[in-house]
Amino acid sequence: MKWSRIPDNTRVVEIREFAEQVLFGRTLAEKLADPGELTDERPGASMAAPAMPGRPTELCFKSVVGGAGDGAGGFPGTRHLDRGDERGRVLHFFANHELLAVELMALVLLRFPEAPALFRRGVLKTLRDEQEHTRWYTGRMRACGVEFGELPVSGHLWRLLSGMTSPLDYVSGLPLTFEQANLDFSREYGRAFAAAGDSETAALLDRIHHDEIGHVAYGLKWFRKWKDPTLDDWEAYERQLKFPLSPSRAKGGALNIEGRRSAGLDDRFISELGVYGRSRGRAPTVHWFNPLAEAGLALGEGFQPTESQRILMEDLAVLPTYLAVRDDVVLVPRRPSTPFLTELVRAGFPVPEFEELAEGRIQAGSVIEGRALGGLSPWAWAPDSVALLGPMLDRVTPSRRPELRGFGSGREALYGKPWSVEFLRRWLGEVEPSSWLCGPEVCGVEVGELSEALDRVRRIREGGHHRVVVKADLGIAGGGMIRLWEPEVLPAQIRWMEGQLASGRRLVVEPWLERMADFSVQMERDRSGLRIVGYTGLVNDLRGQFQSNWAEPRMERRPPAAVVRALGGGEVPEDLAGRVHGLFRSIAERLEPELRRLGHEGPLGIDALVYRDASGVARLKPVVEINPRHTMGRLTLGLMRFVAPGRVGRFRLWTLKEVRAAGYADFKAFAEALRAEQPLKREGEPVPRCVSGAVCLNDPATARGWLGVWGVGKESQV
Repeated sequence: MKWSRIPDNTRVVEIREFAEQVLFGRTLAEKLADPGELTDERPGASMAAPAMPGRPTELCFKSVVGGAGDGAGGFPGTRHLDRGDERGRVLHFFANHELLAVELMALVLLRFPEAPALFRRGVLKTLRDEQEHTRWYTGRMRACGVEFGELPVSGHLWRLLSGMTSPLDYVSGLPLTFEQANLDFSREYGRAFAAAGDSETAALLDRIHHDEIGHVAYGLKWFRKWKDPTLDDWEAYERQLKFPLSPSRAKGGALNIEGRRSAGLDDRFISELGVYGRSRGRAPTVHWFNPLAEAGLALGEGFQPTESQRILMEDLAVLPTYLAVRDDVVLVPRRPSTPFLTELVRAGFPVPEFEELAEGRIQAGSVIEGRALGGLSPWAWAPDSVALLGPMLDRVTPSRRPELRGFGSGREALYGKPWSVEFLRRWLGEVEPSSWLCGPEVCGVEVGELSEALDRVRRIREGGHHRVVVKADLGIAGGGMIRLWEPEVLPAQIRWMEGQLASGRRLVVEPWLERMADFSVQMERDRSGLRIVGYTGLVNDLRGQFQSNWAEPRMERRPPAAVVRALGGGEVPEDLAGRVHGLFRSIAERLEPELRRLGHEGPLGIDALVYRDASGVARLKPVVEINPRHTMGRLTLGLMRFVAPGRVGRFRLWTLKEVRAAGYADFKAFAEALRAEQPLKREGEPVPRCVSGAVCLNDPATARGWLGVWGVGKESQV
């Protein structure tokens, strides 16, 4: 193809003239013309970026939808490449991206006439490569029966990069971001086209992949020349990109490490990119792990976590990762290490962005400062999370903005065990008795005086339950309770009750039941009402403290088989599972107006159990406690998103004491043994999911007191 404006052999063409024709040309021929030799003697004045480049009508950008993308849709998938029309559609998308790169490089030549001559010559060479790539793609799509322009085209790349204000913006944004991402896409799609039998397109993508290595290397060379010399490549690159650009856009699916090394990127840059997560434009939800909501409510503003509680919060701060999606933000006291995050990526977990808090507060210059947000998701809405996240409320999408009714208006009652006890008592009074449903005699009773507590203990024992449990109205994971199993109430037990009552707490006294199966029901309340999210099995130790949750297939619609089996006398009748599920739907219907009255939105978990009564009959106590927050059961359901169909997943919380009792010096040694004995295995297409093995959910190298472990198998043993 010849230079289209100036006849051959009349005069030497300036780079500026060529760039103007490429940028403003109205035909594809003008944009893809090869002018031969060019000079750069008259680069001219700097030109502002137009709103869009000149294009033929059929290749004009489609209108923006929602302010972020456009009508052309997102990146095409690799499915159905055995069909010619689908191959043509994918190639059409790629051709438009190459044409956008051509236009942006022409803009660079016009925008930065004072840039070094060697830099401008490099841009020109890359521009010509991209012209050729566009020709290759249009030729292949034509062979597939698709003409360039018959499908909608995106202008998103132009909108992201055309506002560049320096050559450093250019090398950071195009070569080091979008062309770096093409190291992944060209390899991924080359293999997909080869698998579909299109060897010609596969070979074309291989040539483009080789060119892109050179383009990234060129950008890296100038980036290193212009960046802050006190920063390494990764730090400088991350700081240079301005939202909505971020390193997230510099990678595709599987990270092509070999291609990046060939382009000259160092190992730290590649490792950090591999685990980097930040929104590409979607408004993120902000997550925060605050597991001490009940303790804070119990002790008020004077509450100070114990050393053990601080260790718990720090060790497990990363857990909201498994409730988040890739574009979300998780607030943490310190960012997880790159090696740990690399393990999570290998395990198939999407890694969100981590934002470090400074003394429990959002830092100035935070990545979420001033940004629109898609939601706020603390582990629990309590005074501490209201104080931290409340100032962000006006930036949350209105349809997802929670009602933060102040504590002190009655909302805090939801966290108290007396509220759960009274709800169960009222509900039992409204439903028809059943042979497998508990009666009101196993409901706890709230007391405010020691004499009342002792009298209630006496009555429970006279009714046939010798073992009794006494709970503080607000406690933490079984910590605010004592068990009365001795023949008489001991002086130490009386002192405990007196201490709780003297501090202003109230107590709940109830029979200790012979457990057959513990489980939890996870619910969510939004503006449409309260719905059941799913069920999880629950394992507590002898003191009633949490040990693990597990989930099996179909538990979003039915209770655990062990629960149904216990109620069914060893059988699992389908109608009984449906009846139990219906019972919890009834509870949700009765609970919803109460939650609405108190202003609760978000997650809610109900602990329940099957027990054996004095006559040996299995009965269901459907409400042991109502937890108006995230729970480990909800976390377990979040983790099940990454598990293959038909497999069981188990979340277990290990203490350092338990790990040492098992024969390991520390969490790191325990984790190494897990990796060796239960390597994680993933299968399936297009997204592999876990079929067996175990993975640590917080960093065993830094954990001091607690380690979360996720195990998957036919019957997980973790």
